[in-house]
Amino acid sequence: MKRIVFMGTPDFAVPVLQKIIENKYEVVLVVTQPDRPKGRKKIITPPPVKEEALKHGIEVFQPEKLKNDFQALADAKPDLIITAAYGQILPKEVLHIAPFGAINVHASLLPELRGGAPIHYSIMQGKKKTGVTIMYMAEKLDAGDILTQVEVEIENTDHVGTLHDKLSSAGSDLLIETLPDLFAGKITPKKQDEELATFASNIKREQEKIDWNRPAGEIYNQIRGLHPWPVAFTTYEGKVMKIWWGEEASESNSTSPAGEIIARDSESFTVQCGEQTSLKIKEIQPAGKKRMKVKDYLQASQDRIQIGVILGE
Repeated sequence: MKRIVFMGTPDFAVPVLQKIIENKYEVVLVVTQPDRPKGRKKIITPPPVKEEALKHGIEVFQPEKLKNDFQALADAKPDLIITAAYGQILPKEVLHIAPFGAINVHASLLPELRGGAPIHYSIMQGKKKTGVTIMYMAEKLDAGDILTQVEVEIENTDHVGTLHDKLSSAGSDLLIETLPDLFAGKITPKKQDEELATFASNIKREQEKIDWNRPAGEIYNQIRGLHPWPVAFTTYEGKVMKIWWGEEASESNSTSPAGEIIARDSESFTVQCGEQTSLKIKEIQPAGKKRMKVKDYLQASQDRIQIGVILGE
């Protein structure tokens, strides 16, 4: 039985860990990020991977900075280290602890979308497909040799949440298919083409703000590429309004400026966008309020959303 050290932190990594356990590999140690404050009340909360590991009685190691504290990994004497959305760069010493090395489950078709937010970028960039790559870890971010890949289609109604779940499931299946051939020496690693590399760095606040001058299709991709976290936003009469969901782009005959609310019905309001397109907004979070459907927000008063107001000013 092969001894595995598993390294992961968020929900994405949980199905991967579960599949490793189900397939009778011996997980001798789980490495994850420290417990962090969560929510408005800042309650100290363990990472999802820690919770899963404890269910199975697996020892958990939570170094604040792995580069200064990795002896526990060596002491575990693993045959292989597997990472999935761990959240820290592995020091080079860790890459060589296990005889079969260290491999990573990454949520893109490398060399595309290296970095911490590949799921967000794949949708924001309007891609029709993405996938999962199993590759060797290297000192350079997500640049290791590729072992196996699987493609996953992106539907036009997918958002980060739905695609996250698809990729997590696909990644856990691909890993289990890959491990026997890896241990048997049947896989020839493939070097990544550096000229084709693109990057998906963590989302910045300015990427969350909607620019209504862009075509509606691009804004729609931005909204679903930031849903359900961290969520796109605009301003309504100077106050932040989060835009949780909308409908696909449509052509617009309006001559109104970009960002103007040009129509409203009982369930949505329509915003003029660039290149003579418009977007229906279906779900919002007004300043100081909870996330809600537009129809619920308008039930109290239709005047809450005024035609002619320009968003983003």
